[in-house]
Amino acid sequence: MDKIVIVGGGECGARAAFALREMGFDGVITMIGAEPHFPYERPPLSKSGLAGPPRYVANPERYEEEKIDILVGVPAEAIDRQAKQVRLSDGRTLFYDKLLLATGARPRSLPGLSDRSSGRIRMLRSLGDAGAIRKALAPGKTLAVIGGGFIGLEIAATARNLGAEVILLERSPRVLSRGVPGEIAEVIAERHRQGGVKIMCGEQIASVVDGSDEAQILLANGATERADLVVVGIGAVPNVELAEAAGLLIDNGIAVDGTLRTSDPDIFAAGDCCSFPLSLYGNRRVRLEAWRNAQDQGTAAAANLLGRGEGFAGVPWFWSDQYELTLQIAGLFDDAATTVRRSLDERAFILFHLDGEGRLIAASGVGPGNAVARDIRLAEMLIAARRRLDPAALACSKTNLKKLLAA
Repeated sequence: MDKIVIVGGGECGARAAFALREMGFDGVITMIGAEPHFPYERPPLSKSGLAGPPRYVANPERYEEEKIDILVGVPAEAIDRQAKQVRLSDGRTLFYDKLLLATGARPRSLPGLSDRSSGRIRMLRSLGDAGAIRKALAPGKTLAVIGGGFIGLEIAATARNLGAEVILLERSPRVLSRGVPGEIAEVIAERHRQGGVKIMCGEQIASVVDGSDEAQILLANGATERADLVVVGIGAVPNVELAEAAGLLIDNGIAVDGTLRTSDPDIFAAGDCCSFPLSLYGNRRVRLEAWRNAQDQGTAAAANLLGRGEGFAGVPWFWSDQYELTLQIAGLFDDAATTVRRSLDERAFILFHLDGEGRLIAASGVGPGNAVARDIRLAEMLIAARRRLDPAALACSKTNLKKLLAA
């Protein structure tokens, strides 16, 4: 094997390319990126990236040093599995021995709107999006955010820090309704209210009108909200079109096995675009849109492109920074039978989630700065070790989690 092609110019693809070199692969590595930029980190786009320069995964010189050929601004258009070729938008054809699809995901469109409306209605996925949104974040401007998930709330916090007025609309009864416990979501929502964000939950949107002077959001109840800019942040859709056209199995993303191999033995997929069986949770098939997962799966895919056949068994981990608060979640808590609260101080706490057999399956926490980081990291290790724990011990702030791990 001497040619590996990686389709996707983001965190996952870049991590895989560098990991291949670290693991001793000395053949040809070609990365294909649709955007006209070297790979950059997407999480900061809704935070510091709205207020400052991008954060690149690696300096451009490092790709040259590691002999990684990277093509930017050239989308892949088709995969010929029989000939083992990838056709690019400029007409070029690349041959591969092994292929990695790290095509990521794109923002979900609001029904009735195109993927890209005019200047006053935006979605956030790329550097170009961040730059356009940044121009509208200033004192005297009003931003309307549709969607009360991580992205929407992070944009709202950044906008308030830059002086803009913010309206946030969420159709569910509360913000962070997917993947975050209600107790923690309420802490985040209250901090936004204190920061001046107008949060409107349970609101159904009838239409969004892009006018010459303002955007108007027409609600199902007849009310109208006005803003200088509307940002739609209602989730993401995996980019599976290339894989689907090539006949690969699709199941809430490009379906892969425990080694990240697709239904074609010479093609792997990793990151936001793929769904995979999570062994820690009974091989439940999941798709994770998370920075850590993109990194970890990039490294795991590199190993398995080289034939190591290693199963991927990472603990899901998510985080979000909003104002001075940091929210962290390790594991999946939706099947928890018991939840106990552990107070760290007056502003920080962790919820431990156990299944019916007393096994720790998730931990979620919130607090200023790094207040919950250490305990969430230890909880992550306890989850990976499949530990059964005493709920009362977890709830007690004097219990040393490191000692529980060592026991």
